[in-house]
Amino acid sequence: MSTDRIYILLATLLTANIIAQAQRPNDQIPIIRFETDGPNVDGSYKWLYETGNEINAAESGYVKNFGKGEGQEIQVAEGQFSYKAPDGSPIALTYIADENGFQPQGAHLPTPPPIPPAIQRALDYLKTLPPSADSNVPRGASFRGKR
Repeated sequence: MSTDRIYILLATLLTANIIAQAQRPNDQIPIIRFETDGPNVDGSYKWLYETGNEINAAESGYVKNFGKGEGQEIQVAEGQFSYKAPDGSPIALTYIADENGFQPQGAHLPTPPPIPPAIQRALDYLKTLPPSADSNVPRGASFRGKR
């Protein structure tokens, strides 16, 4: 084998080794902090964790109206998490989940477009109408279909 071929083989092996080390998908990420409490008898709990790659998360929960009976007790969860997006920008989200559903808040979340002025005027007008016999349908609105 010629010396040039040996150098090419060594350079190829060295390059493959460097690429393999840079791409290590199986590297373990350390858990820096992990705490839990619960679930407790009253339905409350909390947990949090922080990882070596800057992922943070925490949640606490409780039962609203605890002890008032089935149908009136509501599990509530409040929490937050944060991490870095692939482009390096920080992502942070806070949330509450209760009888009104999951309600996230974060600067990165999309928002609905503004209501066009003509539609807003129509909505404002409909609010001024008195309730009809069927309180779910404003006066002047038509209903097509079977009742």
